Parts: sequence; structure tokens; C-alpha cells
Amino acid sequence: MSAKVLLAPMAGVSDLAFRDICIAHGADLTYSEMVSAKGLSYGSEKTKDLIKLSPSEKVIGVQLFGHESDVMASQAAWVEDVLQDRLACIDINMGCPARKIVAKGDGAALMKSPDLAKEIVRAVKRSVRCPVSVKFRRGWAQGDDTSVSFAKIVEDAGADAITLHGRYAMQYYKGSSDRACIAAVKNALSIPVIGNGDIRCGQDALSMLDQTGCDHVMVARSAVGNPWIFEEIHAAFDGRAFKPPTLEERINAMREHARKLHDMHPRLLLRMRKHAAAYIKGIPGASAARASLNECTTLDDFYRLFDAFAQRASIGASSVDDMTVDPFDDLAEQEQEDAS
Repeated sequence: MSAKVLLAPMAGVSDLAFRDICIAHGADLTYSEMVSAKGLSYGSEKTKDLIKLSPSEKVIGVQLFGHESDVMASQAAWVEDVLQDRLACIDINMGCPARKIVAKGDGAALMKSPDLAKEIVRAVKRSVRCPVSVKFRRGWAQGDDTSVSFAKIVEDAGADAITLHGRYAMQYYKGSSDRACIAAVKNALSIPVIGNGDIRCGQDALSMLDQTGCDHVMVARSAVGNPWIFEEIHAAFDGRAFKPPTLEERINAMREHARKLHDMHPRLLLRMRKHAAAYIKGIPGASAARASLNECTTLDDFYRLFDAFAQRASIGASSVDDMTVDPFDDLAEQEQEDAS
């Protein structure tokens, strides 16, 4: 099957360390965290760091957000100058529902201003040589599906591809992602369409392709704590059986992930708290380990906790709620904080 499996841009999640791990497990293309065009224009070093590539990334998609067409265009050109042939595409964020993003007219707020959205796409397209894509949602207000009309607008403005998340902006990450709207957009456009939303396993990716006819699939929250999902999806595409990771493989992945975050910058190691909570979900002893994660501040702290967890899990400690707790249920709020 020729469909690609992409790792979504996620604020506070899709950093260099996480992307590196997902590539090792089969992600065909990764995207940066969402990058503020305004922040780049101010010369923010912290913002510039978001477009640094991992050692295993031959190319990367860089997602920019903003609402000023001239700033978006100039900073897209700057990114292309920096990354050159390692830039796969510039992706324009028109779907982030985080309050601090839409309050400034960025992200999903652009779906309410189609003329401005068109202007931004045209300006960015004129400023770069690489492909330009747009990521957006089914619509702004729940029940008001504008996906087809908005998709046609950005296609007419010059977008080379679109990614559609099947939820309304005001749904945040609640409810389910609709696939009928993705199928409708695919039928209406001549450019590639990437399906996004509720891809939690290999079968979900297959059904996304079958039900919508989309060209590729994009995985977001389901990759957190489970980079093996890319292997699972490729196995499903190829008709092969997938073998889930062992406890030892999970522990090793956590240690590697923590080390990579620490190597990026010691302050980023605190992100490992939420990642570790996702890695151990469903394993005996996870509840007790989650309670201790917030006390971890150094790499050795995390290593000691991982080793203790592995020892406890191997002897069959029990936890009745491990399968129901999702540390990323509030990812919308996490994005809101990290992108501010």
C-alpha cells in the first residue's frame, strides 16, 4: 500500500526527541511542533529551536501558525532558507482549537475568516518553493460543517495538500472524529488529502483509507506512549501480524526517550512525566508509578522510577484503573499552555 503514515504536529509533544523515536518505529514523515511565525519574526531562539531536525530526519514538515499574511510568508521563506532541501513542506495551522491560539485570531479561528485564510495561503505559496499544506478541522461551531467549502478555498489559493481532522474546533478532542466529511473533501478536491482523527491502531488507519479514500493518514495523540503504532499501521497495510512491544521494550523506550529529552535541554526532561504516564498505561503497577512521576526532576530520578516499575510490573502488581486513565485527555489544554 502506497499510503504514508505521518506524525502530527503537536505543541509540547512533537519535539526532536519524540520525532526521532517515531521515525525509528516507522513514521514516514514527521512535523515540527506548531511554530509561531510571529515568534520567528522576533528572532526568538526558543522558537527557532522548534525547527531543529533530529539526527534521523532527512526531511521535516514545519507547521507555522499566525494570522498576518506578510509575517507568515516572510517566516516561511526564512524556514526554507534555513532547512533548504530538508524541508518537506510548510504546513499552515488553521485547526488548533486552543483558547490562547484562537483568541489571537490564529489556528482554528481562521476557519471563521475564509478570505484571510485564502490570503495567507496565497502569500505563503508565493514565498516558498516547497509544497504548502493546510491543516484544519471539520468546522468551527459544532453542527456547522464547512469542511468542503473551506477546503476548496485553500485549494484555489494554491495549497498543494490538506490535512482534515474530523472534529469541529469547539469539540476540542471530545466525541468522535467524523470520516464522512473527510470523504466529502476528498471527492471535492484534486490535491492530496490526509485523514486525521481517532487513528488508534492499524485497523483504524485501514478503515480511514477505505471509508474516505484519503491519500495518507496522520497519527496524533495515539502515538504518545505508543510509537509502535507506526509499525502496527504498516503491518496492517501489508497484511502482516503485529507483535505488541514487551515490557522490556517499553522500559527501554522510556529510558531512551528521557535521555533524548535531557540531551535537548535538561528543562525539557519534565515533559517525560506525561510521556511516561502514557508509556505505562495498562501495565500492572501503573497507577502507583504515575503518582511518583511528578517527583522526578533529574534523569537519574526517571531511570530509578523506570527500573522500580519494571521490577514491580514483572512480579504482577495490580491496578484496577490502569486501562481507563488517559494522561492526555486534556491535551487541548496542554497545547494551549505550550503554544502560548
